[in-house]
Amino acid sequence: MKITYFVNQYPKVSHSFIRREILALEQAGVCVHRVSIRGWDADVVDPLDKEEKGKTSYVLQGGIKSLLGLACSALFNSPRAFFKALSSALKMSRMSERNALYHIIYLLEACKLKQLCENEGSEHIHAHFGTNSTEIAMLCHLLGGPGYSFTVHGPEEFDKPQGLHLKEKVAHSKFVAAISSFGRSQLYRWCDYADWDKIKVVHCGLDADFFGAVDKTQVLGGQKQLLCIGRLCEQKGQLLLIEGVKKARDSGADIRLVLAGDGEMRNEVEALVERLELSEYVSITGWISSSKVQSLLRESDAMILPSFGEGLPVAIMEALATKTPVITTYIAGIPELIEHRETGWLCAAGDPDAIAESIIDFAATPTELVNEITEKAFLAVKSRHCIDTEAKKLALYFSESLS
Repeated sequence: MKITYFVNQYPKVSHSFIRREILALEQAGVCVHRVSIRGWDADVVDPLDKEEKGKTSYVLQGGIKSLLGLACSALFNSPRAFFKALSSALKMSRMSERNALYHIIYLLEACKLKQLCENEGSEHIHAHFGTNSTEIAMLCHLLGGPGYSFTVHGPEEFDKPQGLHLKEKVAHSKFVAAISSFGRSQLYRWCDYADWDKIKVVHCGLDADFFGAVDKTQVLGGQKQLLCIGRLCEQKGQLLLIEGVKKARDSGADIRLVLAGDGEMRNEVEALVERLELSEYVSITGWISSSKVQSLLRESDAMILPSFGEGLPVAIMEALATKTPVITTYIAGIPELIEHRETGWLCAAGDPDAIAESIIDFAATPTELVNEITEKAFLAVKSRHCIDTEAKKLALYFSESLS
């Protein structure tokens, strides 16, 4: 069984969960052909990402001229399929944030994807994210290429389901993977009832490195270090987190915050830290490797993620797997894994006072109870988010789609 994995950009520091899924599928006996639209010229830090980069084919690496040549060949060899795909591409431009020219370019990219699949003998395409990568996989299929499936993560797909034409993408697919029951429910809202049975829950997973010998227990007293992992952007809520940290410190909580990541809002984050006079207590690492993230998790007293919009963050799973307590918001698929004061701490999204109260509550919780909550959380994530188990689910769905 040979499957083409198709991603907008791969490898990428924030896509380590895709890399884990690919490697686990290969361990399960699936031959995976990696294709990405772009990323051949991107700098990657993680040694595993560097290795993956060498295994990946890139659609745009040859430039637009090569894509035009492939499109002409597709038109000449299969005019009916080409015009069917072209018609679909133009329909996808309706209500889209991107005009028709972009969708025609997606059709050109689909011609390249079809060629790469044929060269590798690929039987099926699996895309990650229900955005342009899935549209290209769909157009490739309409051109006569392999069938396809895709994984929906959220929140982007659920923010603009009509503009992304999720209904059409699901209708043409063999199956769709949602990373949580919440995600599945949102897909139900935007596709035909007749297609509901196509939608499967396949969790993002962690490998044995995260579930190895973990001997971490909380200690009494001292300053608590909170770690926030993720891109510095609106939906992750770092600006409100900084306000919450200020309120918690003003209330007497002895805490400091490490922001592990980088992004478009770094300047705003740094300016707020300075304005609130928190420079001594808040630091930003920039992009770091997976091994460094694991190291920081083991050094920190808790991971905090005050997001406004999520699917089910892999960062939360990684924290729980290293027996690091989690403070996060009551949104999307998060409550499927975190129960308040049972396997972590939940607070209302968009509320710096609620963030501060959760920080204060965590800091004041007796060590024995923190360790009990952390152990329960470890067992929960281990049972629900083992990458080998989830990869075997995917392999079964791939096999069924080919039968």
